[in-house]
Amino acid sequence: MSRIGRFLATPFGLAVLACLALAGWALWSGGVLDGTVARDVRTSSVYAAPGTGLDEAAAERVVGNRRLVVLLLEPGADLRQGCDRVRHAADGTLVLVLARDGDEYEQYGCALLPGVGDENFGRAFVAETTIGRGVDQFPDRPLDALKVVVVNYDTLVRSGTVPDGARTISPSLPRYLVAAAAVLAVLLGSAVVFAAGRRAGRLAADRRSRLAEAGDARTALSAAAAVLAQQIIDLDARDHESGAFRRRFRRLVSDYTALLDELAAADERTAGSLTERVEALSARARRLAVP
Repeated sequence: MSRIGRFLATPFGLAVLACLALAGWALWSGGVLDGTVARDVRTSSVYAAPGTGLDEAAAERVVGNRRLVVLLLEPGADLRQGCDRVRHAADGTLVLVLARDGDEYEQYGCALLPGVGDENFGRAFVAETTIGRGVDQFPDRPLDALKVVVVNYDTLVRSGTVPDGARTISPSLPRYLVAAAAVLAVLLGSAVVFAAGRRAGRLAADRRSRLAEAGDARTALSAAAAVLAQQIIDLDARDHESGAFRRRFRRLVSDYTALLDELAAADERTAGSLTERVEALSARARRLAVP
């Protein structure tokens, strides 16, 4: 198995794949592959091709929040293709595609309203053929033509042909999921960092404590060894003592000499036991010093 395959087989790798899939879904549903018209329609109810003379800002105010999308394309454009371009971006609306043709408009309607299916085919057909009625009276005034379209739409709503309701533009489900995943990642990441920080703090505190204890133990050992060495020096000065004293003194010096190598190699693990042995020798030296 390759290195990438082994990585993807881990829980982290699977999480990365899931995040990539979710991000791809969010990009696709958000219109990353959309053309110019579809991107415009996702956040607007009106698209006007350059040179058509329609003021889009004024046209959007006329349409308002109705479930209506109007595309004003350049003369000679493929109206059916224009409708197909916005089928995903304008989902849930009634779309009218217009293009100037001399003294009138070519028009093509497509009902993308909710619930439009086989059982509502008749209503969809009526809506598509009625929505553009009367626009040919204003070939040079596209904004007035749009007002006629809005009147037609309101008539269809009142007759029940088109369901009433406002168009809402909201982020797609994957974007909500991405946002939730981001928040969850921040919370989990913060929890992991907090737990890791606390553990690191505990480990550091334990290490400092052990180092302090080890330092205290080595300090105590050094002090005890210094006291013992001074005792031996003081006893060595008593050269007038009896033979029994000198035999006991030589044994003490021999035991101290045998302990010197261990004292030089002492660490935090052996300092305590060595301190006890040094103190035992020191007690022997005190007893030997008593006349």
